[in-house]
Amino acid sequence: MIDEKKIEDAVRLFLEGIGEDVDRPGLIETPARVARMCHQIYGGNEQDAAVHLSKQFQATNNSMVLEKDITFYSTCEHHLLPFYGKAHVAYIPDQKVAGLSKLARTVEVYARRAQIQENMTAQIADAMERYLSPKGVMVMIEAEHLCMTMRGIQKPGSKTVTFVVRGQFAEDYNLQQAFNQMVKG
Repeated sequence: MIDEKKIEDAVRLFLEGIGEDVDRPGLIETPARVARMCHQIYGGNEQDAAVHLSKQFQATNNSMVLEKDITFYSTCEHHLLPFYGKAHVAYIPDQKVAGLSKLARTVEVYARRAQIQENMTAQIADAMERYLSPKGVMVMIEAEHLCMTMRGIQKPGSKTVTFVVRGQFAEDYNLQQAFNQMVKG
């Protein structure tokens, strides 16, 4: 649960810590703004992917379903700086499919948390496996990390790619190739 009072206090301390005057006009309302913003940026901690993935439909076509280029924004748990990019999620249905928007909503559940990209990729695959019971799952995330672009090594434009394969995707290299061609196409 998000505690706005604690966030406001922490933001005031942070601003003082970096040498700012927390009473100057531009900063007076900043602690409250940041606290309200946290509901959107970190709201995934209060959400459950099951809510989204439980909306399913019967399907006779058991070929690959791919939702690609799902834009997301997340926060690196190591530096509390954003990372953002595209998620591509696919699965081989087993007689049932999720509503298409539900795949994007599942990405959002896990993106709106402080975490690392590697875990986010696995969490999305785990949720799809758990709630859809598909024959296979593949998730790929491509992201730019501001902790690498605006600090540290300072390499803007560099991207980190993570992927997870499960079930038929892990067993069939041709399925992985089809996924990659569809994502790049």
